[in-house]
Amino acid sequence: WDLHTLVDEDLPEVRLYYVRIGFLASAYINQVGQPPATTLPKNIAIPLCQVCNLLNRPPILSYDGYALYNWKRFNTDKPIKLGNIDTIQNFVHLYDEHWFILVHVEIEANSAQIIHAINNIYSKIHLKKEKSINQELSSINDAIQKNIKVLRRIPEKMDPRIYYKSFRPYIRYFENVVYEGVNQTEIDHRGETGAQSSIMPMLVALMKIPHKASVLTSHLTDMRKYMPVAHRLLIFRVESMPDLRPYSTPDVYNNVLESMATFREIHYKWAEEYINKRTDDPRGTGGTPYMKWLKQLIDETRAHML
Repeated sequence: WDLHTLVDEDLPEVRLYYVRIGFLASAYINQVGQPPATTLPKNIAIPLCQVCNLLNRPPILSYDGYALYNWKRFNTDKPIKLGNIDTIQNFVHLYDEHWFILVHVEIEANSAQIIHAINNIYSKIHLKKEKSINQELSSINDAIQKNIKVLRRIPEKMDPRIYYKSFRPYIRYFENVVYEGVNQTEIDHRGETGAQSSIMPMLVALMKIPHKASVLTSHLTDMRKYMPVAHRLLIFRVESMPDLRPYSTPDVYNNVLESMATFREIHYKWAEEYINKRTDDPRGTGGTPYMKWLKQLIDETRAHML
């Protein structure tokens, strides 16, 4: 198999429609300054469920609609990087939200280098030429380092107060919501969260990091159903690859793990600054105790080093 064939290039109009109706649904349920609504009107609920059925995903705006499908380039001849990209849809007009989304877009674009390296690793193993994969792991480490630099830029154009009060409320989970015209029972769905990105789960699968089973790891598994189908398949296939430690030197292998842990530490720092110090609610937008979860992942990543 070739990982490049897994890129989701189908149904661009459907994906854009999902972005528009997904934003509308989350704006209705999580209105800033109002208690969360418990009924999604049928003129939003029915088309939202229809488009999400086409995309094989739960009917709520998730990371894919908020970031993966929600960007454009100013100059198509230039890279997908901050300064050359903008969002298509936002909840608020403040540039802080644009910046928050676009940082994630550049991180996802940089991670194409990771997929390319994983594809090369698979080819070597498949052809029984896996004597050394140091070059590929070094390329993966380089891509993660690029993403670390991008993630560090969050405070440049995103004020913590604006994030917490102005647009974070809109991306929260749905709790006890009835989808009018679709069902009469109250249902819950996870809100938009970086845990719905496939990058770190793909790396965890590649490096075979044994995260301790808990409510938090169950949450991570649950997050996969909010990812695009192609991304879920990619993670599944990477999970089927063998342990890479016999084919790498300890320093190269450990560099990848250290970079993963560093990336998570920066995420942890921003979660503390932008969210945790401003609320007593331990739940993030995905509905889980995120601070404890993030710390666990950092510690277990470093514990896996050779």
